[in-house]
Formats: sequence, C-alpha cells, structure tokens
Amino acid sequence: QVQLVESGGGSVQSGGSLRLSCAASGYISSPYCAGWFRQAPGKEREAVATIDSNDRTVYAPSVKGRFIISQDNVENKLYLQMNSVNDDDTAVYFCAADYRISGLPTVQTLGPRCQYNFWGQGTQVTVSS
Repeated sequence: QVQLVESGGGSVQSGGSLRLSCAASGYISSPYCAGWFRQAPGKEREAVATIDSNDRTVYAPSVKGRFIISQDNVENKLYLQMNSVNDDDTAVYFCAADYRISGLPTVQTLGPRCQYNFWGQGTQVTVSS
C-alpha cells in the first residue's frame, strides 16, 4: 500500500525560501505522474506544479519562475522548492501521485491527465512579513 508523507512546512518570511518534501513508502514503482497542490482558507484546492515520468514539468502561472518541482525515483521522493514566497503562498500543501489503479479516472489539472490516486496529509506553509 502506497503512503505519502509531506514534510518541510512551517513559517517563512516574505521573500524567503522553503523546501517541501514528499516521501513515498510501500510497494512502489515510479509514478506515472505527480504534483503539488495547495488549499488556502476559503479557497478551492489548486494545482501548483506537476511532473511526469519524463521529468516534464508544468507550473501554475502564479508560481512559475519562483517554485521548482522535482522528483527522485531512487529515493521515492517528490520536492517543491519554494523561492521568493509571498502572502498568497500561505496554504496547506499536499503532494499527490499516480500509482496507477485500473479503472480509476484521470483528471486534467496541469500537464497531462493523471489519476492522483494517492495523497499525503498536507503540511502548513505560513508566509509572514
């Protein structure tokens, strides 16, 4: 059973940097695709960045040029490097990945369609001035 656990969240000053990690465990092969999502109070969950098995990345316009998504399939980890953060980046951040299960639907967010059938519990990022 695949489990995803985020870490690295916390408080950071506006303009600073933070690195989020997502560790996968269980019976795991490389995911078809993966991504980072976030949800701020009163707002819908949104896709932040996605990555596929060929390391092709797609970013939301609000974070492009500031955030970097990457993966290490040897260590079974997904990362989000957050640079030049601002108040709008305050949210709970979730990692999600597609360890394909037959019959489940795929969804279109950023990049290619992906099942996003496994999710972490979330980690809080708070940007202060």
